Amino acid sequence: MNLQMRITFEEKDYTYVVLTKGITKETTTIRINLNDIEYQLACSAKGDWYVVDATVNDHLGLLKAIGRNIKLRYRL
Repeated sequence: MNLQMRITFEEKDYTYVVLTKGITKETTTIRINLNDIEYQLACSAKGDWYVVDATVNDHLGLLKAIGRNIKLRYRL
């Protein structure tokens, strides 16, 4: 079972699914599914989460907010 999470970004609600199982402080990459598109988030040296291989068409602000949301949820 994948964990489905919600986030409000710029006054719109989004639902995404965390595909990675067993997330701990040692986890360096997390896979998510947003709008039927899979993204891979990676942890930077500063502890921020960013999207690997992001394109201009991706919602980078939303994906960064999702990274922060996951960081807070799992206390990373």
